[in-house]
Formats: sequence, structure tokens, C-alpha cells
Amino acid sequence: MEMMLVIAAVVFFSVLFVPVKAKAHCDTMDGPTAVDGKRALETCNINYALKWILPEQEGELKEIFALSSKVRALGPDAKELADRYFLENLVRIHRAGEGAFYEGLKPSGTPIDEKVAAADKCIEVGNLSPLEGLLSHEEIHGLEGKFKKALSLKEFDVDDVEAGRAYIEAYVDFFKTVEGEHHVHKHDHGHTAHPH
Repeated sequence: MEMMLVIAAVVFFSVLFVPVKAKAHCDTMDGPTAVDGKRALETCNINYALKWILPEQEGELKEIFALSSKVRALGPDAKELADRYFLENLVRIHRAGEGAFYEGLKPSGTPIDEKVAAADKCIEVGNLSPLEGLLSHEEIHGLEGKFKKALSLKEFDVDDVEAGRAYIEAYVDFFKTVEGEHHVHKHDHGHTAHPH
């Protein structure tokens, strides 16, 4: 019961400080990090989430996942609270690993930058046409290499976390270029610092 109160307090205070608008989407409930976190919880396979964090952060996330998985079984309210606790921490750890500020997990439907939404659509449909009208022809042409690299790494075995991390790095590099952030900073383990 004490742990449930701690989890509730963490979620409550993190929600209090959530900004209204998001340029990026990795810190929204609709974003790819949270979507993969939900998939990890539903399948009981943390590997869906591990690709979003650095190797040295795995221990912390695994402990949170184990606790959340236990609490989820206690009933519908406990499941909702445990899921939120895991997703908040997944996004927090992901952002910290990239040197980005964590301002809380924003709700579903939070508006995101139209270029970010279009870039996600590009990954989904397998071409750059969703960016037409948002970027110049030259800018779109300049994205082709990064886009092709991300697509080439997209299909990987969920249990091959290193392959997942390679995809995330290419995905982030593509997104940063779409957003106009050409000065990419990398961590020792390969993830790119980004606000997506």
C-alpha cells in the first residue's frame, strides 16, 4: 500500500508540471516511446521499451517494469496507476539519457509540430511525400540518405535490443534533420540527443 501511495504521488506531481504544447512527441502518450512502453506492458516483454534507453539505464527500467507488472495484477485502478508509473519513468529515463529535460508525460491528443507528425507518417508509409509542402524540394532531397537508413533498420527482432537501438538512433537522426537541427550530439553509446 505504501508503494502505491509513492507511485500516486510521483504521477500526481509530474502531471502538475506538464506544459500545454509539445514541439516533439516522444514525451506524449501518443508518441513512439509511450506506445512501445504500452506494448511492453501488454506483452510482458520489456524489450519493446529497452531500445529507447541507454544500456547503463537498463537496470533501473527493469526494476520499474517488474514492480509495475506486479501492481498491474491488483485490479483496474492499480493497473492504470502502474502503467502510468512505468510510462512516466520510461520517458524520463529516455530523455535523461539524451541530455534532454523531462517535463512530464503529456496526454493523448497533445498537439505536436506538423513536421514531426509528417516525419512519422513518412516512416509509416515508406516515402517522403508527407513532408511535401512543409520542406523545400532541396531539404527533402537532403533527407533521403537518413530516411533510407532509418527504413533499412526498421524491421528488427524485438528481442535484439541492440538492433532496436540502432534503428532508434537512425530514426532520431532523421527527425532532427526534419526539425532543422543539424548539430547532432551523440552519447558514448550511440543515441542522439534530441527533443522528438
